[in-house]
Amino acid sequence: MTRPLSRAAIGLCALTVLFGIRVVGQALVALFDVAWLPSMDAWFSGLLPYPVLLPIQLVILLVQAVIDRDVGRGRGFFALPRPRAGRALQWFASVYALSMVVRYVVTRSHPIPIVFHWVLAAYLFTLGRVMRPPRHDASASSSLRGRTPGGEGTGDRLRLDDSGAVNSPS
Repeated sequence: MTRPLSRAAIGLCALTVLFGIRVVGQALVALFDVAWLPSMDAWFSGLLPYPVLLPIQLVILLVQAVIDRDVGRGRGFFALPRPRAGRALQWFASVYALSMVVRYVVTRSHPIPIVFHWVLAAYLFTLGRVMRPPRHDASASSSLRGRTPGGEGTGDRLRLDDSGAVNSPS
C-alpha cells in the first residue's frame, strides 16, 4: 500500500506543472510562432538570450522533478529535515518574490515572467517549509512519549505525521 501524498508534495508538483506550462508556452511561441499564445515580447524580458534561458529552465524543471519525487516518497535528499536550510530557503523565497513586486512596479512590463518568478518563489518557500518541520509543544510531545493510544506505557514512542495526527510506530 502506498502512503498518500502530503499537501506539500501536491503543492510542489502543482508549482512544477505551472512552471512547465510556462516553459512549454514560451517554447511554442519562440520555436513555432504559434498565434494563439501571447507574443514572445510578453513571455521574455530579454535579460538572458532565449537560447541560454531555455536550457536553464529545463534544468530547473529536472531539479524540481527530483525534489518532487523525494518529497512525494517522503525519503531522499530533499525530504530530510534541514531546519537551517529550510529557514534560508523561506527567507530567500520571500526576498525573491518581493523583488519581483518591485520589478513590476518599476518597469510596469513583462508580467508573464514576473508571475512565473512568483511561482518559483512559492516553490522555494514550500520546499523550505518541507525541510523545516513544524515545532511541537515540548510538554505535549513529552506527554505522548512512551504511551500507546490506550494510555499504557510501553516505551514505544508515538509520532506525529505531516498532518499533525498521532501515529504509533510500525
